[in-house]
Amino acid sequence: MKFVCIGLLFTLFFTPCHAQKTAPTATYRNPVIAGDFADPSVIRVGDTYYAVGTSSEWGPAYPIYTSRDLVNWSYVGPVFSKLPDWTMGSYWAPELFHRNGTFYVYYTARRKSDKRSFIGVATTRDLTKGFTDHGVIIEWTSEAIDAFVIEDQGKLYISWKAYGLDKGKSIELLGAELAQDGLKVIGKEFTMLTADRNNWEAGGAEGQALFKRGKYFYMLYSGNACCGERCNYQVGLARAEKFQGPWEKFAGNPVLVSDDTWKCPGHGTVVTTPDNRYFYLHHAYNGTDFTFAGRQGVLSELVWDEKTQWPVFRYGTAVPAQAESPSKTAQKKELNLAVDFAKPVTDDFWVWDVSLPKPEFTVGNGSLKLTNTATNATGSFLGMVIKKGNFTFSTTVEPQSDLLQSITLYGDAANALGFGVRRGAIELWQVKDGVRTVIQSKSLPESTSPVRLQVRSRVGQFYDFSWSVAGSKPESIIQSPVNGSYLPRWDRAPRIGLSVSGSNGQGSVKSVTIQYE
Repeated sequence: MKFVCIGLLFTLFFTPCHAQKTAPTATYRNPVIAGDFADPSVIRVGDTYYAVGTSSEWGPAYPIYTSRDLVNWSYVGPVFSKLPDWTMGSYWAPELFHRNGTFYVYYTARRKSDKRSFIGVATTRDLTKGFTDHGVIIEWTSEAIDAFVIEDQGKLYISWKAYGLDKGKSIELLGAELAQDGLKVIGKEFTMLTADRNNWEAGGAEGQALFKRGKYFYMLYSGNACCGERCNYQVGLARAEKFQGPWEKFAGNPVLVSDDTWKCPGHGTVVTTPDNRYFYLHHAYNGTDFTFAGRQGVLSELVWDEKTQWPVFRYGTAVPAQAESPSKTAQKKELNLAVDFAKPVTDDFWVWDVSLPKPEFTVGNGSLKLTNTATNATGSFLGMVIKKGNFTFSTTVEPQSDLLQSITLYGDAANALGFGVRRGAIELWQVKDGVRTVIQSKSLPESTSPVRLQVRSRVGQFYDFSWSVAGSKPESIIQSPVNGSYLPRWDRAPRIGLSVSGSNGQGSVKSVTIQYE
């Protein structure tokens, strides 16, 4: 606070000093994009930011978000509502690029014909209308992933991670020139960086983000194991005067590492604000919720040592829990969702397993109708991203004969945990490694009256289940929490949602609510 006194001696005696308050600095708390949003790519077009992230085995493929301040994000839609014909899964590491009014996304996916992951490209002039796919752009030995595109002096260059699955060969980051339309490689490949097997890069190098400042190209890249409870991901720096190299690794690598608050940070991109601040949007696991909420979108600021011309992270080598915002706008965090299907609703929050046919569902006459078309032990599942580990999810359903309608925590079709109702019975069940087991069941009066099902989650791992009918208090189906530690898959968190199983009937869901603590 600054104090300013005005006037002559007379004024000093008779006029009090006035305090001028300095406006408080706006701050944000990580994550800025909550829930499973790995490998984020971010660009700025004018004063608007766009980000896209990995969807892995979830559809629709590659969620897109937009923001005006880097800390408040809203969902735009997916890159692909209909999956590209050549793909079958592993929808990883999409990279956005914008040039002459066209948006490009260079993405990794697994090819149907040989189950190998390669890089495709798609374009659009309107992000809200989805992308047109142009197929594979880079096919390289056993695997090519993690594309990144940059323009320099009118030429386009693409880089990618190579040799990750080739035995006896060190992982390399390769580069090549692109055609002016950005849709094919025209130059011979060259090595940019080779992972050092004897230091923190022993597990490889990937997720490169490239940008230019002054006479140097800079690269942030990630190394070691990205995913799962044994991850040890970290971030390093390199620079070069020419894109083709030679690239010099920073002597102080790694520059971003785990702490108790955010674990295994890495794989993001750098964007500059209109006032020339540098921010790295990347992913990390929350130290408490860990794999149960997935790799979330976090923001870390870079500042410059003008003497050495190397950037450093403003808040040290750990992801900041709280930091100065890129703008003066306040961060708003509204994670809760309440949907009453008797009212007009959007369906853009739903996700599903891309290894299975898209679930068949409609909304009308006051309910969501979900049809069971699956032949697996879990049934047809329609879910949503879990934003934090502590939450309560509830739904109200109309019991059907021979069709089990469940609230379900879903890792994949062979690993799920659910609590459901059919006419005359209620059932707590699990599917583990494809084997279905009933944990607890209870008979109910034969009735079509709506039943409210609820699950309460603690750190995304321990679950309490309860149920109620109109006018009654909730009743637990089991006294001890159920351990769902088997649910997270290697590179992704489970989803929470609805499933229908048993007969090939159609469920009737009146409402869904998720509330975070």
